Amino acid sequence: MFCQVYRSSRRQDMYLYVDKAEGLERVPGVLLQQFGEPEAVMLVHLDGKRRLARADADTVLQEIREQGFYLQMPPGPADLQRKPG
Repeated sequence: MFCQVYRSSRRQDMYLYVDKAEGLERVPGVLLQQFGEPEAVMLVHLDGKRRLARADADTVLQEIREQGFYLQMPPGPADLQRKPG
């Protein structure tokens, strides 16, 4: 699946993943209102083998198929303190 990734204009480090073919049509209006103006930042091919920095690719694919989008929230304080590796 080709996923279009959008960055939130209102909240730093918040991203919305959608199926490129569907665009934002399945994203609830309430979410888009809170998200702000979506800014397209990346087009990525997800096939379950690709690794993402802050999300599990299989989870992203599953949520896009089930609900039409995947919302990646900004990292919380515990995530920021965690050391890589």
